[in-house]
Amino acid sequence: MHNVPTTLLHSLEGMPGLEWKKLLKLQSQDGSFLFSPSSTAFALSQTKDKNCMEYLNRAVQRFEGGVPNVYPVDLFEHIWAVDRLQRLGISRYFESQINECVNYIHRYWTEDGICWARNSEVHDIDDTAMGFRILRLNGHRVSADVFKHFEKGGEFFCFAGQSTAAVSGMFNLYRASQILFPGEKILENAKDFSSKFLREKQAANELLDKWLITKDLPGEVGFALEIPWYANLPRVESRFYIEQYGGEDDIWIGKTLYRMPYVNNNEYLQLAKLDYNNCQALHRLEWAGFQKWYEECSLRDFGISRKTLLYSYFLAAATVFEPERSNERLAWAKTTILLEIIHSYFHQDNGNCGAQRRAFVHEFSTGVGVNGRRSGTKKTRQELVKLLIGTLNQLSFGALEVHGRDISHSLRHAWERSLLSWELEGDRRQGEAELLVQTISLAAGYLVSEELLAHHPQYEQLADLTNRICYQLGHYKKNKVSEIDKPTRQTRFYVFLRSIINVMK
Repeated sequence: MHNVPTTLLHSLEGMPGLEWKKLLKLQSQDGSFLFSPSSTAFALSQTKDKNCMEYLNRAVQRFEGGVPNVYPVDLFEHIWAVDRLQRLGISRYFESQINECVNYIHRYWTEDGICWARNSEVHDIDDTAMGFRILRLNGHRVSADVFKHFEKGGEFFCFAGQSTAAVSGMFNLYRASQILFPGEKILENAKDFSSKFLREKQAANELLDKWLITKDLPGEVGFALEIPWYANLPRVESRFYIEQYGGEDDIWIGKTLYRMPYVNNNEYLQLAKLDYNNCQALHRLEWAGFQKWYEECSLRDFGISRKTLLYSYFLAAATVFEPERSNERLAWAKTTILLEIIHSYFHQDNGNCGAQRRAFVHEFSTGVGVNGRRSGTKKTRQELVKLLIGTLNQLSFGALEVHGRDISHSLRHAWERSLLSWELEGDRRQGEAELLVQTISLAAGYLVSEELLAHHPQYEQLADLTNRICYQLGHYKKNKVSEIDKPTRQTRFYVFLRSIINVMK
């Protein structure tokens, strides 16, 4: 402990026989001993070091006569505040502040990791994992090799020489380990180790933490283990976390029991509840309108059940949930239903016939025969064309009304391109991802030059990759997957689509 910085520097007041000449060389840049006022005060009493005195004076002035058990905790506050706002579903109200926090975290990030305060020579896996996760999810390039500093013999630790592993540290390592790219073996190992640790604690009913007394840590861990990050729908997570978040009643454990008001407060909780209830009220109104569309268009006669209708709207609303994004939500849900109808009509009722597909695409492109009459309860091809054109007109009008932009030509062109591809290949799922993204983006008022889309190499590459990945996900072991498993596969597909929407807008 006299030669290299360790966590023991945080608790020098409890140790006799210290070699202060050596220890002063391990002093933090701000004059403290690992940001501990009590440890630094003890060092001052033993050494009369002026840097210790300056640190303590700053702390006393900052807190008007008293000091906390640890100071500063700037990186911890920046990281955990962002995490809480995101999990509560209210981060969109604090975008500028979150950007400042993320940039602050990145400014003090090191290849060896970080701890709760900037410019520290001691690092821990808890802050490092959370910082890594926040930075990656906000577009910063950070290497997964940082976790090699917290691994030995196949096991991961928070601090070198720790006595026991904290549940919260392993929980945050597990969350970070899921934000991985192919080939990042260290994150794969971290995921295996942390998930095993958490499941063992869960089975033994030992999901208690040595750093935090929180409302429902077992619930948080259970949710994360049951629903992996890639299959997590934002609004579902928020609904659970609102129940799990303790607000100002959450207590942190250090040399004293203390609160972190920037991380845990009742204002966050009240805003999250109000926001969730407001969004849910709007979603209920939209759902009523969505069912009205179902009835008016006689979608049951096209083979669409109310369960399919609800599932389509739920996926859209659980992901694109903001009140102001109603157009995008409905575009997502209605496009999903239209694609399902087309697939069902040609694949089940009429055979996968090339002539039928060509006739359908021709009628859609030219508008010929859209006024055809019904014959009995079975829907005709012309009625399907009429439904498709009518729904696209609805979506175009919605975008014009909200954003003042006429997307009708671009939307029609996107569908024509997709249907022409489907006509040749016979599987509408082949280009489903790209069509959904384009429809949602257009409904949001984003207009991109068709020439750019047709000739931009990066767009073409990304669109092709997205289509192929989503196509493979949709057909993965389709002959072996039961009906119960299908929603899980579809959820993964749409969650993947969610990330692509932000890239391609």
